[in-house]
Amino acid sequence: MRKRNTLLAVHLGATLLFLYVPIVVLVVLSFNASGLPTAWGGFSVKWYIKLAGDQNIIRPLINTLIVGGTTAVLSTVIGTMLALGVEKMRSSALLDGLLLTPMVIPDIVLAIALLSFFVTINMSLGLHTIVISHVVFCIAFVTAVVRARLDGFDGSLLEASTDLGAGRFTTFRRITLPLIMPGVLAGGLLSFTLSFDEYMIASFTAGSSSASETLPMHIYSMLRFGIKPDINALAAITLLVSFVLVFTAQRFNKGVFEDL
Repeated sequence: MRKRNTLLAVHLGATLLFLYVPIVVLVVLSFNASGLPTAWGGFSVKWYIKLAGDQNIIRPLINTLIVGGTTAVLSTVIGTMLALGVEKMRSSALLDGLLLTPMVIPDIVLAIALLSFFVTINMSLGLHTIVISHVVFCIAFVTAVVRARLDGFDGSLLEASTDLGAGRFTTFRRITLPLIMPGVLAGGLLSFTLSFDEYMIASFTAGSSSASETLPMHIYSMLRFGIKPDINALAAITLLVSFVLVFTAQRFNKGVFEDL
């Protein structure tokens, strides 16, 4: 038994190293004083200072925040309503599969499908199409998180509320919503995180105008000219934002992600 536990510990450690060593290297190199992206030349924060004064990043950052915030609100509302509706229906493997399919479809396939749809209905491309696409992508995640929260929901509370004369809306506002609110907030934060980091779908549905460029799209355009130290700094900031949002979402809804 002890030997087995040792092997599992070694396997876990090797896996974590494989996953996180490249990220640690990226963060360390973002403080590299050298102009070369991979040659260490001492500690410096000048690349972060350079980013703070780079006007070319402001517009993509604002676009990303607009898209992420709008996506989080819309996908949270729609995903929560969908989760509540599905929980009242008879369990079906087909329905569960349809709800989870957007989570496993390759991004490029979903991006091509959404672009084809927008072209078919003659909708001009821009930030609005990016928002619609991200909402389609994020609804499944919100639904899964809220449904996981609903699995431990005590239905007798709703019956007690009805027996006491409360209507459906009052019961939802006073009983259901407060109990599932941690899941709703977690789903909203997760949606914002997914939208903030998403590149493939945004690049397909943004159109040709630079006015609809998001931060991930800007990072990829910078990479076409090679890896520069300021790219490491920008990637490190994006990583930090994503980590904070995911950690906050887990704190709001502790235990939900383990149930998915």
